[in-house]
Amino acid sequence: MAKVLVLYYSSYGHMEQMADAVAEGARSAGAQVDIRRVPETAPPEVAKAAHFKTDSAHPVIAGPHELEGYDAIVVGSPTRFGRMSSQMAAFWDTAGGLWAKGALNGKVGAAFTSTATQHGGQETTLFGIITNLLHFGLVVVGLDYGYEGHQGVTEVHGTTPYGASTIAGGDGSRQPSAVDLDGARYQGKRVAEVATKLFG
Repeated sequence: MAKVLVLYYSSYGHMEQMADAVAEGARSAGAQVDIRRVPETAPPEVAKAAHFKTDSAHPVIAGPHELEGYDAIVVGSPTRFGRMSSQMAAFWDTAGGLWAKGALNGKVGAAFTSTATQHGGQETTLFGIITNLLHFGLVVVGLDYGYEGHQGVTEVHGTTPYGASTIAGGDGSRQPSAVDLDGARYQGKRVAEVATKLFG
């Protein structure tokens, strides 16, 4: 049974919902799945003033050493001006020891994200996450065109071939749609299937 980690950061809950969907998809393929958040780095007064969602069912990851225990790592971060959030970047910046010893080489990796608008940088954010994963030696799984949700143009949705995504709206009021969540489930399932083929 493949072991999959869904590692995410969420300010307002959109990425938390997407993380749950990724995990659901991975579990449907028979994987053992854990969901963890990276630590919040914004000062408490800033988080409070910005109305960050501070309650979550998912625990904060203890540190990068936990990554070694998984066959696959699916990383989710909201877009911040076309790149991953500083919270997620800060976590990976502490993982240099894993890189130095090649601890993640050959594991499976994937990315998912959210943006405020349709063209708000989700693809550059996904590529930024994917670049990190490649530097750490992971084999990347995207959201392939087997997912039929890519094809629809009758509603706004956030799917890309590089990873699942959702669009939150400028005020955060838009929640992940069925197309967005199904894309996350599909990608999670694909990650688990690839990890199972590689690691049994």
